[in-house]
Amino acid sequence: MKIILDAMGGDNAPAEILKGAADAVVTFAPDLEIIAVGDAEKIAACARENNLKLDHIEIVNATETIEMCDEPAKAVRTKKDSSMVVGLKLLAEGKGDAFVSAGSTGALHVGTSLIVRTVKGIKRPALATIIPGKTPFMLLDSGANVECRPSMLEAFGVMGSVYMEKVMGVKNPRVALVNNGAEESKGTPTYVEAHALLKANNRINFVGNVEPRDIPAGVADVVVADGFTGNVILKLTEGLAKFFGAKLKGLFKSGVKGALAYLLLKGGVADFKKGMDADEYGGAPFLGAAKPVIKAHGSSNARAIHQAIRQAKLCVENDLCGVMARNLTSEEKEA
Repeated sequence: MKIILDAMGGDNAPAEILKGAADAVVTFAPDLEIIAVGDAEKIAACARENNLKLDHIEIVNATETIEMCDEPAKAVRTKKDSSMVVGLKLLAEGKGDAFVSAGSTGALHVGTSLIVRTVKGIKRPALATIIPGKTPFMLLDSGANVECRPSMLEAFGVMGSVYMEKVMGVKNPRVALVNNGAEESKGTPTYVEAHALLKANNRINFVGNVEPRDIPAGVADVVVADGFTGNVILKLTEGLAKFFGAKLKGLFKSGVKGALAYLLLKGGVADFKKGMDADEYGGAPFLGAAKPVIKAHGSSNARAIHQAIRQAKLCVENDLCGVMARNLTSEEKEA
């Protein structure tokens, strides 16, 4: 299996990207090869400086980089020799099985749609993020499509259900629609119609509307929303996790009693931190893409990149895109 990696994407490129790639090769060898796309000279220099072995990592030179500040559509059109665009083209041409990037989310969304294309029945892929809760759940769309039609929200429910079952191993995943009330009549006309479509779809286990306050309690495995609402939920969740983490740390540092409490709870605190750590999941897949594309966080470290590569590997092994295409029949309206 070959995973294509954007070696120049993200805040910590190329060092953390290459470290994560090297770790992944060791973990998954001999079943994995990586194609690292980026400035070959910078990659070689970085490997020397960090004493990294690039065994089973092929370097494909790309002279440009799409920056976070670049306008996404323009960057994809004009920076044709960027690490992201070259990597996506390699994927589209069948020279690799999946693509991982920690670069610009907007550019990756545009590039995936234009270069890799989408499965039949999907016009634009959705960004799907695994979020820690009582049980991990998938939120989609978490930022790619700000405005959505009801049929798009229905397709998100189907795609999220397939992913949670095939990649995360959740049997008969529960799908819920974010809303401001549990009643079927709640929400905007778009959400009322989306509820009706999801309820009538016999390919998913739809459990109805979910209010945001109930999402972390584990009431659903797939949480469906438009990209604007999903991104607000995602960023609020991230902010609260940091806030409570800092408050907990402050309590343990408050004095002798706090230090003793930490010693007694050390194992539990470690488990709590691991359960709330987004790096455990590595990245967010663009569901609906014709081939697996994983968006790693812009600030990803080596461990997060390792996990994103693992996630891409699971997508390929489980034929995620093929299964998704078969679940989105031609009878559905294009999302």
